[in-house]
Formats: sequence, structure tokens, C-alpha cells
Amino acid sequence: METANLITVLGPTASGKTAFAVRLALELDAEIISADSRQVYRGMTIGTGKDLGDYRVGDRAVPYHLIDICDAGERYNVYRFQNDFHAAFADIKARGKQAILCGGSGLYIESVLRGYDFPAVPKTPLQVAYPPVESLILGIDIDRELRRQKISKRLDDRLREGLIEEVQSLLASGLSPEDLMYYGLEYRFVTLHVIGKLTFQEMHDQLEIAIHQFAKRQMTWFRGMERRGFTIRWIDANNKKELF
Repeated sequence: METANLITVLGPTASGKTAFAVRLALELDAEIISADSRQVYRGMTIGTGKDLGDYRVGDRAVPYHLIDICDAGERYNVYRFQNDFHAAFADIKARGKQAILCGGSGLYIESVLRGYDFPAVPKTPLQVAYPPVESLILGIDIDRELRRQKISKRLDDRLREGLIEEVQSLLASGLSPEDLMYYGLEYRFVTLHVIGKLTFQEMHDQLEIAIHQFAKRQMTWFRGMERRGFTIRWIDANNKKELF
């Protein structure tokens, strides 16, 4: 694949976009900029699906940016993401490397590709007008039923890996239940379980449904990007070898 000003890899949760982006980065000697609204938080690893092991293949590791850059309890936003993205992007380009933007947070992705400005929203001291960023956009297209299967399996895996214990640790560190539930999905439902508002089965079933609904909303956003003028090259999740 030819290099581009920026390569963007997007897709719904559990589509395999990170593993694909890492493989692409190894091919192109590239670095990955995460476009995930929750993976910025330290201490929130299992619930946000950082899967940092995916960034290493054998003895080769792919550098990544915008993961674990602020403390749990802070409220990161799209303005900070724009600023942090452009700082990382400029650094990568200055070192002569290819940058790959990878994630599922559609607003974050579109904010840098289009150069969003939000004049109706109070700005942080850093907000500036960024130009649109030209990018080759690759979307990971996964069959709906396969996506559902992968989401369900991944939820069970994360619960076995210690998602409940991660939430307990965050609460013990001083975060209130309300603060933690702000981060949505896994943290909302698992917190409700930990504080006794939901049984384990209620938590599991409601969370599973919520993640499926979230994946559908992600795809709705990405299809909306196409209607708003972006060209997305969709890659079959089961046939990603076609790029290599």
C-alpha cells in the first residue's frame, strides 16, 4: 500500500481494527494515534479494551499515541483530542514516519479529518482552528452476526480478566460511583453491580445489550460520514489480506 498524508482505520467495536492497524503499521513502519475517547485514561484498561498486547507482534512493537495520557476522573473532550492529535501527528511526520489514526470514536475521527470548530461551545484555553486533514480512510466491515458473537465473547473474556476488580480498584482510589459511571457502558453497569444495584446476571445481560447497541450507533456514524462526503474504503473483516 502506498503511504498517504494520514491513514485512518475505523470500525465498530470488536471488528478487529486495532489488530489490522498494527499489521498495517508494521508494513509501513508507521505509528498509531488512538482515536478512542476512553483509552486516554490511566487505570481504565480492561473496560476500555486497550488490548496493549495487540501493539506487539513477535519481537516487533508499534509505537502508539494518546493512550494513558490523563488520570481517571478527568473529563477528556474533543477539543483536547484535536490538540493532542495534531501534536502527535506533527511529531510523527517530523520524524519521517507514516501516521495511522485508529479508533471507533466517530466524533473524534471526524473532528480532525474535517477540522471541526465548535463556536457555540465554550472553548478551552487551547482551542485553535485546525485545517482539515487529508486521509485515506479504511473501514473494517464485519458481518453483524459475527460482530455480535465477538462482542459477547469479549465481554465474557473481560469479566474473567478482572473487569469487576478494575472497577473496584477505581472506586477504592477515590472515584465516586457517579464519576465512574460517567465513562459509560462497562463502567456504568459494572459499577451498578459493585454497589449492589444490579445482580451479576442483570449487569451482564444489560451490558451485553448496551454494547451491541453502541456498535450499531458507531456504524450509523460511519455511514453518516459517507453521506457527509467522506470516502471510506470498506475492508471485509474476514478478508483483510487483500491489502497485503
